[in-house]
Amino acid sequence: MFRFPAILFAMFLATGMAVAAPVDGEKTYDMLFKNGTLDEIDRASALVYRREVTNALKPEAGARDTGDVTLSFREGDKDVAMLKFWQDDKHRALGIFPASVGNPMIMYFYETVVRDMAEAAGGSPYYIRNRVKEALIQPSDIIEGEAVVDGATVPTRTIRLYPFADDPNVDRMRGFGDLELRVTMSDAVPGWYMTLVAEASEGAVYRSELSFLRLDEAQ
Repeated sequence: MFRFPAILFAMFLATGMAVAAPVDGEKTYDMLFKNGTLDEIDRASALVYRREVTNALKPEAGARDTGDVTLSFREGDKDVAMLKFWQDDKHRALGIFPASVGNPMIMYFYETVVRDMAEAAGGSPYYIRNRVKEALIQPSDIIEGEAVVDGATVPTRTIRLYPFADDPNVDRMRGFGDLELRVTMSDAVPGWYMTLVAEASEGAVYRSELSFLRLDEAQ
């Protein structure tokens, strides 16, 4: 089985080691929601991610929302992906998704951020979700970098989005107005996504990080 401990992440994004290339909104969306990212995954295996959450406005949410998230495939139907959230030996289903269109972890990431912000800062989740959706189709910079994966240096791509930049309601968002969504991707990582990070006030108010851990046997 492919093992990819999170401790081996070593991002090289220092000056002179990463290059930012501007792209239009269509390219941004296509990279974030890349098709076919699950096509080569063994249907008897599971992708395992770690979610770590801190929330200064609602501290109890950190313990509630920190845990492992697994993506496996429904037995007898290779085109259906299932997400589950685990804490110790307990789990709950998060939903089922069509595996043919790509890795649904990106959708889970954005939806949890929308929920967390609405819960902690108040405001309409519909408004928050719409701003996030708008950010997904805006021009952005793709930052080319590198990471160490099991001792090998591999290329990465990172996209940063700021859904509430210039938002007229930013002063009412309790520190979420500068929310940054940062997705790092690599062909060397099963399922495409290496890390998915959301930070508000540079993490002082809120931080959610999903990190790919390993490819394991399905549970």
